[in-house]
Amino acid sequence: MSDRDVKARSAAVALLSLRVAYGAALIVAPAKVASKRWLGPGASAAAARVPLRGLGAREVALHGLALATVLRGASARTLFGASIAGDLADVGAAVLDRDGLPEGSAIATAAVAGGSAVLTAAVAAALER
Repeated sequence: MSDRDVKARSAAVALLSLRVAYGAALIVAPAKVASKRWLGPGASAAAARVPLRGLGAREVALHGLALATVLRGASARTLFGASIAGDLADVGAAVLDRDGLPEGSAIATAAVAGGSAVLTAAVAAALER
């Protein structure tokens, strides 16, 4: 395995591990994770906690599977694609419902989720070289 391959795999493991940890945090403490710059006080309502925990489960399942795949040395291209699609869906949802979010939340969400999509695409591309 070349030095470039080791670096790409290490970047993928780090990224995927962070995404699993983020998902776990959403499952355990959805209001705490989502209230400050994202959903505001509405994150404490049960109507918000339910989909936040679902999002957390998606993060854990998808990125945990991708992590296991990368660690086995197999291609995780499809899983990275699903991750990027999920991030872009988050951007779209924030833009569509921006009027109901706290001030600046839609922009922050688009920046974080959009940045995550770009970073994931870069890591996936590095792994596939």
